[in-house]
Amino acid sequence: MNSLIDKISQFINVYYLDPIRGDSGYNVVNTLTWALILGICIFGVYRLLNTLKVRVNPRFIASVLPFVLAGSSLRVLEDSPAGIFDAPWSYLLITPNIYFLVFAVTVACLWLSLSLQKAGFIRDFHYAFAGLGLLWFLGNLMTLLYFEDVVLAYVPLFVLGAGGGLTLVFYGVARSLGSKVFTDPLNLSILLAHFLDASSTVIGIEKLGYYEKHVLPAYLIELTGTALVMYPLKLIIFIGVLYVLDTQFEDDEDTSKLSMLIKMVILILGLSPACRNTIRMTLGI
Repeated sequence: MNSLIDKISQFINVYYLDPIRGDSGYNVVNTLTWALILGICIFGVYRLLNTLKVRVNPRFIASVLPFVLAGSSLRVLEDSPAGIFDAPWSYLLITPNIYFLVFAVTVACLWLSLSLQKAGFIRDFHYAFAGLGLLWFLGNLMTLLYFEDVVLAYVPLFVLGAGGGLTLVFYGVARSLGSKVFTDPLNLSILLAHFLDASSTVIGIEKLGYYEKHVLPAYLIELTGTALVMYPLKLIIFIGVLYVLDTQFEDDEDTSKLSMLIKMVILILGLSPACRNTIRMTLGI
């Protein structure tokens, strides 16, 4: 019995706890686990938003984005060699723990904004909600700039230029083909977020000596010998995903809400690492 317990304990330590303690990245086991948990959480968030009577639309998604920037910059605070956060508090800011922390703060701010609107203090909760996220992000950014110096100012220029440029090219091709799916502003925003993520990976690995922590991208980068593989990888995956979401989901209210929520999650999964990577490299962390 003790032998079995020891094996289970060792398994948990090797595949779950050690990567968090050492921030060593992902493996196949924890990647599949976090993906499963994310899928469960999507349905939980769907029910929560229904309970709060919040409509998931492009306007709501835009109001969530400041919290994505806040969460990403908070993660960089933990990365900082200045030692802004010490263990065990620093463990809260390592993936996947930080997602739960940011989610809790985001929901609290959403509830506060909705309460203010219901009480008549504000007319539209979207502005208050986005404002709280923006204040959080700016606070994190100011803290980072207090402890760290801007080392590589060209990094955000490259990431924004490459990501934005490729998105414009994709839009031009999609428009010339008469595609409604791939000229939709929200879908283009999702593609932009992931092209930004790919661009941050390219400059980090090809020029600055960083490495990829995620399992599939790391494998493909090693296989091809270049981080440029991230661009076709993102394109192939998200063309397929967005096409399915916009054409194969039944056209009723529930599935439409769920489709919009999934799009929001996909956008967050691209923008979050893009923001974190870009800030880290800009500050030389």
